[in-house]
Formats: sequence, C-alpha cells, structure tokens
Amino acid sequence: MKKRFFALALALCMTASLAACGGSSSESATTAAETTAAATEAAEETKAEAAETEAAETEAAETEAETLEVETVEPGVLTVATSPDFAPYEFYAIGEDGTPTLAGFDMALAQYIADYLGLELNVIPVDFDGVLSELQTKSVDLGMAGLSPDPAREGIMDFSDLYYKGGQSLVTTKANKDVYNSFEAINKPEVTVGAQTGSIQLDLANENSPEADIISLPKVTDLISELLAGTMDAAYIETDVAISYQRNYPDLEIVLDVPYDQEGSAVGVSKGNESLMAGVNAAIAQALEDGSMETFVAEANELAAGTKYEGLLDEEGNVQE
Repeated sequence: MKKRFFALALALCMTASLAACGGSSSESATTAAETTAAATEAAEETKAEAAETEAAETEAAETEAETLEVETVEPGVLTVATSPDFAPYEFYAIGEDGTPTLAGFDMALAQYIADYLGLELNVIPVDFDGVLSELQTKSVDLGMAGLSPDPAREGIMDFSDLYYKGGQSLVTTKANKDVYNSFEAINKPEVTVGAQTGSIQLDLANENSPEADIISLPKVTDLISELLAGTMDAAYIETDVAISYQRNYPDLEIVLDVPYDQEGSAVGVSKGNESLMAGVNAAIAQALEDGSMETFVAEANELAAGTKYEGLLDEEGNVQE
C-alpha cells in the first residue's frame, strides 16, 4: 500500500515538473493528461486495496466466531433465562401503544452474543430463583439477570468474565433516612429488612444484619412496594437498580453503600460447556472493546427512565395488573 501512495506522489510531482517546462503546449497538455490518468489509476488502486484489506479483516472476525462451534441446548439457538424485574439490566419497556418489549442492557448484550456466535436468540423470562434453577438443570444455555459471580453458585453454573461493574446499596424511604442508615440501626429484631429471593443481596442481608427480621421476596418490585407502603423498613438492592427505581419513586432513599468483594456482573453459563464459555467471553471482550457495552448501558438507562414494567407478563403476554 505504501508503494501505491509513493507512485501517486511521484506522478503528481511529474505533473508539476512538466507544467513548469518550456515544451510545446500540446505536448505538455498530452503529458499532463497521461500523468493525471496514471495518478487517478494509482489512487483508485490504493482505495481498492484498502477496501480489500477491510473486507478481509471483517471476514476474519466472522470466521473466528464461526469456528467456535458452540454447543447449545437447541441447535442454532442461544437460550437465555432472565428475570425482567431488574431495570436497567432487564425489564419491559412500555411503548406508546402500551405494548411491553423486553429491554435492558443484559438483553442487548444477549442479542450481541447471539449475533457474534451466529445463533438465534431465545429469551425465557422467569423469576430470579427460576434463572438459577434453569441453569442448574441445564435447561438453558445462559442466565443473564445481573448475576454476580458468587463462589457459592459455582456448583450450578460457570461464570463468564465481568461485563459490567456495579455496587450494592441499602435502601429505605426519605421519611426513614435518618433512622435506618447504618448496619447497626437495622440489625435489630424489630426491624424488617428485605432482599430478593436467591440473590446476592439476600446473602448480604444475612451477613450484615443477621439479627433483623429478614424477608425475601421474588421480585425487586415487591420490595419497593413494601418499602413505600411502610411495611418494610429497609432493603438491600443493587445500586443501579435502586437508582432506576428512585427516578420513578422519589420517596426512596439510598442511605448506604454495602461492601461486596465481587462487585460486577457476569453471564451464568451452563456448567461445563467450555466452548460456549469461550464464545461468550470473546463476545464480551469485543463488546467492551468496540464500545457496544457502553451504548447498551446508556440506552437501557434512558428506557428505564420512561414507562416500564418489571415482572412477568401474563399468559397472553400482557402486563399483569
């Protein structure tokens, strides 16, 4: 390619030199025209070579994905379990016509992984505990529900590389922000503390407030309802999820950052599926490198700030009242 650029530069220099000479006008015009034609040809060849190089690189990337040859529950399909009550990770965005559409940056990443592997995506919405069960029985290929790589879960799934780093928080209401704002304040038998069933947050509740009246509920929306109703004093909720709820419910207050050694989210992969793990990690690496993951998070946060529904749809695919 450098040779082509050199040829182009040389041709242009020749054109300038001939124009400065004292030959006949017709000879100069002819020579200049020929030189310009050569320069144009060289430029076109250079452009063609650049296009060929780009095409080759794209083809190489596609070939790399194709050669992974992953094994899935259903051939040609990537089956993913999720719990759509965890905005901005996964939730239903409600359109202007009232139609719920599965959204969130976990779902965007799921589609990205499927595309990278050349597979069709099939998402199965269940409650959070169901995500763990589906992975344990190997009924699905992946679990994507804001999963933290907890060592206690390694017996039922493998974990991908981290694709997002978040945090954990203690949440209460504005009316109680000066009362339930420390582990000491909530670690009492008369204090009701909530967390989602089967979640890391439930482990954190038991670790940091073992003396409290700990209640686990299937959905984060249930925790929010209990807090706002005054029947629950505080709850452990993932930070970005808490922020998302706070936008819609200003009475909520994030009062404390909860320490957690494994801050971040990973994809739960069916236990022992090494080829799929390799493919998922390759897709995550590319999504982080090309900026796609950053875009997914930004778009999910924007959608989560609008009209949304968090929970499972009814049998007809409608929002449950």
